[in-house]
Amino acid sequence: MKSAAVVNFAPEKGSVELRELECPEIGSEDVLLEVANVGVCGSDLHQWTADHSWPVNYPVVLGHEFGGNIVEVGSAVEGWQKGDRVVSETAAIIDQRNPMSRRGLYNLDPTRKGFGYGVNGAMTRYVRVPSRILHSVPDSLPFEYACLTEPCCVAYNAVVRNARIEPGDRVVVLGPGTIGILCAAMARLCGAEVALVGLASDRLRLEIAKEHYGCEGIVGSPDDWARARDGLGCDGVIDAAGASATLKIAIDVVRPAGWISKVGWGPQPLGFNLDPLVQKNITLQGSFSHNWPIWERVLALLTSGQLNVKPIIGGVWPLDQWHEAFEKMHHGEVVKSVLKPV
Repeated sequence: MKSAAVVNFAPEKGSVELRELECPEIGSEDVLLEVANVGVCGSDLHQWTADHSWPVNYPVVLGHEFGGNIVEVGSAVEGWQKGDRVVSETAAIIDQRNPMSRRGLYNLDPTRKGFGYGVNGAMTRYVRVPSRILHSVPDSLPFEYACLTEPCCVAYNAVVRNARIEPGDRVVVLGPGTIGILCAAMARLCGAEVALVGLASDRLRLEIAKEHYGCEGIVGSPDDWARARDGLGCDGVIDAAGASATLKIAIDVVRPAGWISKVGWGPQPLGFNLDPLVQKNITLQGSFSHNWPIWERVLALLTSGQLNVKPIIGGVWPLDQWHEAFEKMHHGEVVKSVLKPV
């Protein structure tokens, strides 16, 4: 049985197309998931436009933000059965013996391979998933929202685990993409005043963040907002932009003894002096991916309605209209595109 799949087949720009692929075979510890919805991530767009900075195992089915129903269960799988509603983490392949995996930080295992670049992802009808990374989705949480658990987990890790927000803090978020908006929303949940910073072309996204998440939207420099209280700068900065130059802005606007959580990444070299980082005694923290307890906490937030992802979803497209969904996100017409394979 073959199904349509959105495949990134070569490293050249535009090397993505719809192909018919056989249904994957599962191993004893896997499940076969029928995908209900899959989110389009900025990394999918970067592989499509060929400006990514990570190795890709071509050809590969794109998509790592997904949820669906279990339709087949491996012989050694326990605790899951056909019909279960689930979402999946992204760490499709890890080394269980790696010291980071043994600590529960398998997201930091250097040999880790994820869906959509290392192994076939979920922009298709059926995907093979190791049972160890499944999480149950309550009936009350629609899949078009649940499939965005993954980017919410990225934001949770950057804001809750890798920053030190206190209620009343003043926090600047650089970059109003999906992750930036979700980081801003998460910082608001933590009790911070938040300014989300972007370009003139980001006005739609900034308006969404202001209307639905209570953030100040700033086009251009956040310097005045950051220094409004006592002139020293904001308490913290979350750098969610995919450009290295934004780190300089973060260092400039954060107060002495403040913190920066950097979750956005890009291949550009820095090209500026880091002495102010030392002089101001700033804590610079990288933030990558997520692990089991973060997924459970984020699913609780989504289910309770404390975290609402509906405002960032610009539409749901059938799989054969993937190109339109990609274009809408790429040109900033929507924050997040969601595909429906079935």
